[in-house]
Amino acid sequence: MAVCKCTGEHVDSPQDLQLMELLGDYRGYDGGLIPVLQGAQEIFGYLPSEVLETISQELTIPFSEVYGVVTFYAQFHLKPRGRNIIRVCLGTACHVRGGSKIFNGLKDILGVGDGGTTEDLRFTLESVACIGACGLAPVIMINDDTHGRLEAVGLDTILEQYA
Repeated sequence: MAVCKCTGEHVDSPQDLQLMELLGDYRGYDGGLIPVLQGAQEIFGYLPSEVLETISQELTIPFSEVYGVVTFYAQFHLKPRGRNIIRVCLGTACHVRGGSKIFNGLKDILGVGDGGTTEDLRFTLESVACIGACGLAPVIMINDDTHGRLEAVGLDTILEQYA
């Protein structure tokens, strides 16, 4: 069990220690909630309710306010996400060229819906309005990699690259 340098409290994991150190940087700092939430999500990969409770207590901000900020901004996630984030473009150009077939193909392969994460935490599937690569339509992004001019056949080959 580790001890937080900033509060002297016992913490259970290295992530808990990192969170307490992060909170130590923002105690008494107006406007620190979003940077703390961003940092906590970086540490844990998402924002578990226990972490939100700790943030609420340590920054003396009502839990309802912390939760409200987390649910307002799309950058925050309350559930674990996959190591690989798949974004499927469903914008106009991609839609016209079969983006929904690509999306449905990925849903079938992965066994998850929009916003879902595979049980092994390998992939999270998200639909997006536009990726900005209309000339490659239909297009997906996996992490920072762009895959374009796709067909529903062969999607599993692309996914194999992300073991």
